[in-house]
Amino acid sequence: MPGEANTDAVDTQPLAETPDHAGAFPRLDEYQIQELSREGFRRPTEAGEVLYREGDASCDFIVILSGKVKIVEGFGSGQERTIGVHGPGRFLGELNLLTGEAVFVTAVVAEPGEVLIVPVERLREVVARIPGLGDVILRAYLQRRSLLIGLGSGLRIIGSRYSPDTKRIREFATRNRLPHRWIDLERDAAAEALMRTLGIRPEETPVVILGNNRVLRNPSNAELARVIGLSPRAMTSGSCDLVVIGAGPAGLAAGVYGASEGLDTILLDCTATGGQASLSPRIENYLGFPSGISGSELAERAVIQAHKFGVHITVPAEARGLGTRDGYQVVHLDDGTTITSRAVLISTGARYRRLDVPGLERFEGISVHYAATEAEVQVCRGAPVAVVGGGNSAGQAAVSLSTAATKVHLLIRHDELGRDMSRYLVDQIEQNPKIEVHHNAEVRELVGDDVLELIVVEDTTTGERTRLPVRALFVFIGTEPQTAWLNGELALDDHGFVLTGEAAASSAEGNGGTPLLLETSRPGVFAAGDVRSGSVKRLASAAGEGAMSVRLVHERLQA
Repeated sequence: MPGEANTDAVDTQPLAETPDHAGAFPRLDEYQIQELSREGFRRPTEAGEVLYREGDASCDFIVILSGKVKIVEGFGSGQERTIGVHGPGRFLGELNLLTGEAVFVTAVVAEPGEVLIVPVERLREVVARIPGLGDVILRAYLQRRSLLIGLGSGLRIIGSRYSPDTKRIREFATRNRLPHRWIDLERDAAAEALMRTLGIRPEETPVVILGNNRVLRNPSNAELARVIGLSPRAMTSGSCDLVVIGAGPAGLAAGVYGASEGLDTILLDCTATGGQASLSPRIENYLGFPSGISGSELAERAVIQAHKFGVHITVPAEARGLGTRDGYQVVHLDDGTTITSRAVLISTGARYRRLDVPGLERFEGISVHYAATEAEVQVCRGAPVAVVGGGNSAGQAAVSLSTAATKVHLLIRHDELGRDMSRYLVDQIEQNPKIEVHHNAEVRELVGDDVLELIVVEDTTTGERTRLPVRALFVFIGTEPQTAWLNGELALDDHGFVLTGEAAASSAEGNGGTPLLLETSRPGVFAAGDVRSGSVKRLASAAGEGAMSVRLVHERLQA
C-alpha cells in the first residue's frame, strides 16, 4: 500500500507485489486458510473484476489463493493510483472491515485466479478458533489504516483553510481516524478543475467526496458519520443496561468491561472516541507501550475491543439532559431521541479553557487551536507557531509541531518548565533547537486580518512586551468540566465537577443509601475520569476508573 506503487503500475503485466511493511501485509499459512475455508467459500476471479469498490457500505474478508489483486484509489476516474499489489496467501481489507465503516479503496483483480470469501459476521468465529490469527489480522489492519492516512487516500475534503466548517470537517475526520486528503482551495491548483468536473460552486464548499462522484456539500458531522457508517444512529434509541456518556479513556474502558461482563452497553460521544487523550500525538509513559503510542492509535485499539464485545458505539451523539422514569435512568439526546437504562456512567471529561484575550473568537478554528493533531500540524508546515501551557499536553504539542513548523514558541506562566510537565518531555523540549521556551509569559494581544500574523506576549515579572510573528496559536491552559448539560440533576463541586462517593452523600437522593465510591448523588448514576471531582488527571487513572465503575454498577444493580 505504500507509495512506491504508482499509476504506471495499473497497466503493467506482470505486476510486482508490494513488499510487507511492519506486518501490514502478512501471508496466511495453509492451516489458517483451511480453517477459514470452513466458514467461507472459494470462487474463481477474472482480470479486471472489482471485488469491492470505494464507497461500498461494507465488504467481506477475502483471501487470495492464486492470481493477484491490486488496491486502487480513484478507480474509474481516469486518475487512478495503484497503492498496493497482493498475491497468494495475502488477505484484503483494512480497519473498516472490523469497525463497520464504508470502504475507502477499490480492490481489482490484476491477474485471474481464485479467492476465498469469508462473510464478516463469521470471521469472529474463525478468529476465536485459531490462536494468533486475530492478532495477525488486527495488527495488519491497524497498519493499513495508518498507511492509508499517510497516503491521503479515502475521502477528499475540498475547502478553504480560512473556513471554520472546513476546519470542523477535517478535525472530525482526523479525530475519528478516517483516511482523507484535504484539497486546499487557496493552494491546490487541481481544486478548481475538480470542482468544475463535479459541478461544485465555490459557495458550496467545503465539500466531502466519497468515491468518484458522491458529493456531500458542507455536511454536518452527523451526516458525514452516517454516510461513512461510523455509527448507526438507530442504536441510540430504546433501552439497555448501561449508557456510557463520553468515549474518552474512562468511557472506553467502561464500555469494554461492561459489555464483556454481560451488560447491554451503549457508548456515546459528541465528537470522537478517545477524548482529549486522542489529541496527544505521542504518549510515552503509558504502561505497556515502551516505545510510545499516539492517543488516536490507543483509542482505535480500544474501539476495536469494544466492537468485539458488542458495545453499541454512536458518534456523534450528544447528551442534552438526564432524568428518571419508573426507577430507570433516561438520557435525552440532541436529536430528540431518548435512551432508557438501568445505569449511567458520565465520562464526558473536560475541555481546554480559552484565553482571555480580546478578539480571540475571530481566529478560533482558523489560527487558534485547542489540539495538535496531524491536521493542525500539516496546516502549520513551514510557519512559526506558539503553544500556551505548561502541562504534558502543551509539551507533547510543542514536540509534535516542531516536526513541521519553522519555530515553536512555548509560553508558560511560571519560571520552571518541569513544575507541571513530565521529565521526559522537559528533556525533549530542552534538546530541541526549534523550540524556544518563554517563562512568565502571557498573551496580551492577537494581531492579524483574516489569519493570525503575530502575538504580543508580556513578561509578567518585568512588564516587557514582545511581538512574536506566528501563524497559529495552540492553547492548553487547563480544563473545565463538560457538565452544563446536566442542568442541576446531580451534585457538583464549586468548579462544576461531578461529586461522587462520600463527597456526594449530603446531596444524595433517597432509597439508595450511601453512594458507592464512584456513584453520584443519584443512585445508579456514576462518574469517572476527568469529569469527576477529585480525580487524578492522568490517562491510566481515567481508564482504571472506567473499569472500576462497571464493578460498582453491578453492585448497585444487585442491590
